[in-house]
Amino acid sequence: MRQTGFTRKPDSPYSSFASRGGPLRRSTMKRRVRKPTVADGAKYLAACRDEPCYLNVKCPWTDWADPTVVDCHSNQSAHGKAGALKAKHWFTVPGCAACHEWLDRSGAAWEAKCAVFNDALERWIPRRARKMGAGAR
Repeated sequence: MRQTGFTRKPDSPYSSFASRGGPLRRSTMKRRVRKPTVADGAKYLAACRDEPCYLNVKCPWTDWADPTVVDCHSNQSAHGKAGALKAKHWFTVPGCAACHEWLDRSGAAWEAKCAVFNDALERWIPRRARKMGAGAR
């Protein structure tokens, strides 16, 4: 028996797949969204250095820089917090160790934590903008 190659019948419903008149059309290349680098986030974190605590839950309001002050990220999903991910660096405020502990691990009401953080962020944004220059955010 003689072997022949596979050929499609002209009236086959799949005959349109066999003849493609020209080269395949490619879609235009899409530009990737630029992901923030470590250096982009570091400038927001560095702005919190040498600042007083803005949360002021466990400590009195002071104008002097507390040595335990670190950047406190928001815990709200509206600010980018999800699962094991931290919120965006733009949503950080300077907070002392005691207030940071209260924000992250205390049994305080969620609404109270959100209210304290949002108030601190409102007070911190103008100061950070002056400290970092006009290009904050």
